[in-house]
Amino acid sequence: MSPTPLPPPHEPDAPRDLVGIGIGPFNLSLAALAHPLPELDSVFYEQRPGFDWHPGLLIDGATLQVPFLADLVTLADPASPWSFLNYLKDRDRLFPFYFAERFHMQRAEYDAYCRWVAGRLPGLHFGHQVDAVRWNPERTLFEVDFTQLDSEGEAEALGRTYTRNIVLGVGTAPHIPEPLKPLVDAPGVPVIHAADYLAHRERFLTAEHITVIGAGQSGAEVFLDLLRNRPAGREKIHWLARTEAFAPMEYSKLGLEHFTPDYTRYFHALTEPVRDRLVAAQWQLHKGIDADTIAAIHDELYRRTLHGGWPDAVLTPAVTVRTAGRVATTKVELHLEHGQQGARTRLTTDAVVLATGYRERPLGQILAGLDPYLRRDSAERPRIDDQFRLALDPSVPGRVYVQNAELHTHGVGAPDLGLAAWRSATILNSLTGKDPYPLPRRTAFTTFGLEPQSQVPPARHTVQTLTPLVDGR
Repeated sequence: MSPTPLPPPHEPDAPRDLVGIGIGPFNLSLAALAHPLPELDSVFYEQRPGFDWHPGLLIDGATLQVPFLADLVTLADPASPWSFLNYLKDRDRLFPFYFAERFHMQRAEYDAYCRWVAGRLPGLHFGHQVDAVRWNPERTLFEVDFTQLDSEGEAEALGRTYTRNIVLGVGTAPHIPEPLKPLVDAPGVPVIHAADYLAHRERFLTAEHITVIGAGQSGAEVFLDLLRNRPAGREKIHWLARTEAFAPMEYSKLGLEHFTPDYTRYFHALTEPVRDRLVAAQWQLHKGIDADTIAAIHDELYRRTLHGGWPDAVLTPAVTVRTAGRVATTKVELHLEHGQQGARTRLTTDAVVLATGYRERPLGQILAGLDPYLRRDSAERPRIDDQFRLALDPSVPGRVYVQNAELHTHGVGAPDLGLAAWRSATILNSLTGKDPYPLPRRTAFTTFGLEPQSQVPPARHTVQTLTPLVDGR
């Protein structure tokens, strides 16, 4: 791949067309698709020193739950130089990938691909912590204050950028249930979130007894990795789940159509109470366990029975951790309740992995300066339109877009990598007032309502386009 041409120099006080906050896969997708648009002057800030994607869960052999076509760009622009296939070509790995016949890439490979893109795209600024966003009515621009960090993460310099538009891609944060928060904060017995698993893996492998809490994909992968690396007959692992079963993720062809633009548009048009009910009910669409992982766990457990006896592994669903505490300084005591039996018991363990999922990072702190202009729903969540824009007071002509903060308005596809390129293209079409990325008019065989919602919204040509602004710079 030829070197990326450098953008023209930017005047320090000249406003940008777009400032991206956060550089995870979703904003990296947006940056990649924005790169060939000459009329768009954009910059992206990220607090971390470089790109990394769930480094604690890049377990050997773990794969994405989406095909390799769900890279940063392909489903919006298959000819993009930032595609996964072009990454393989650049690395001289196209033929090995071809003969491997893998539809789902390994998680570590996806991380390496994203690092390849992040290392070549211009306009990405790592080590920049965004502190505040404000609307400046006199300049009719957003002000973005940031702190430049040194290699140790310490403040090095302060800065400010002016921009006409913003896109938030700050991602999610590990969720720790309330009963277990005191254990995580205290020293001694290792109690970690699965997001940090690989950093502590060796310590966990030497623990006398291990408990994994959580029955999603992360919990299954951690349990499988521990099981494979513990001695037969002396595994000493408990796997506890709050769900009624160790349930497979819905992966039927028609079930997957819930992750299409058609369903996203249908969901957005529903009433708020219906949307809230559906999000809670559709957990198995995105929080279950991949069927291959379930099969691998059963195969490993079965293999350990071949010479008689059963593995010392306890797998129990329908269990809630009521409270927890430390026993001396070397063990943890979990107080458990079985939801179906109504029975309670205690479990003493030497180490705990919390595969308890992630939650959207709260936007309140970073958007505090925009709070007077934000429009909210009945639950005080930001309203987000079908173009992924926050609903703002009409006195603010600038636009704030969000990525993976719209579960309550756009449904289960919000965190799905398979919709990254489509959402980025939607944002760029809205932002430019044009159609640099024509979107498919229909994406699902299912008609989700009595009135089809598959019509692609036209580009909003009523908004101010960027071309005259570029001419004026």
